[in-house]
Amino acid sequence: MRTSRRSFMHRTGALAAAGALSSTPLFGGAAPAREPFARQGPPSIKVSCCAYSLRRYLSGKNPPMTMDDFLVWAAELDLDGVELTSYYFPPDADAAYFNRLKRRAFLLGLDVSATAVGNNFCLPPGPQRDKEIAAVKFGVDRAAMLGAPCVRVFAGGAPGGVSADAARQWVVEGLEACCAYAGERGVMLALENHGGLTADAEGVLAIAAGVASPWFGLNLDSGNFHSEDPYAELARIAPYTITAHIKVMVSAKGRPPEEADIGRVFSVLRDAGFRGYAALEYEESGEPKADSAKYLRVMQAAARAASAGGS
Repeated sequence: MRTSRRSFMHRTGALAAAGALSSTPLFGGAAPAREPFARQGPPSIKVSCCAYSLRRYLSGKNPPMTMDDFLVWAAELDLDGVELTSYYFPPDADAAYFNRLKRRAFLLGLDVSATAVGNNFCLPPGPQRDKEIAAVKFGVDRAAMLGAPCVRVFAGGAPGGVSADAARQWVVEGLEACCAYAGERGVMLALENHGGLTADAEGVLAIAAGVASPWFGLNLDSGNFHSEDPYAELARIAPYTITAHIKVMVSAKGRPPEEADIGRVFSVLRDAGFRGYAALEYEESGEPKADSAKYLRVMQAAARAASAGGS
């Protein structure tokens, strides 16, 4: 009965989210067609960590840590995977570098759960948009070399004087162009809720509805919604999520920032039937290694509870 009830709840939640998406106006009211991902098996959340969390150690001309050091640190914490943020690859990184990094991760028992690039698709057709598309495709090539299944991307914000509908269309065009290339390399693109056009669930879903590619999904970022109920917004995008970032703070409208309820975030993912990676993205001012380790332990416990059906 427990398994049946859980399956029923997952199907009900997905259908409810699909209904919410189908009622979202897109570019003047065109009917969106994207459906939630069909999940197979019970929810299963694996714990990863973004290299961005240790940016204090990975940045600069002579950083105190290398990506190899980051992998060893993650293995010592018994993580399932790592997200290798592209900002911290050496400038001269080549195929040999990525092959060696992939081998190192494999021998440490770590999956490369994703990579991440910085981009802006809120641009009209032209050289600047072409440059952004080329940068994402370059990130896809690196992900493929690492064996990473997806690349986190951004949408951007509408420039002054440009309507949200027009800017969304530009984003959809950029995503479709990059997804076509990513699909050839066997890599998915994961759009993050990251301000601008994706500052709320409505905006995220409007873009998602316009992208037809099967190589597209969402990166749920638990700290980037700032409405009165950020957790409710996370629940709206969870059925379309292929990977997740977990922040340690949440900032709801009308309230001061407070520590995130990581167990609640994992419950949102569980109720959507999510099977995949949730990666810590630590952005606070504390000591990154110690604080990241602390919150990763919280995430590991939450993952166990969510996968077992608890809260």
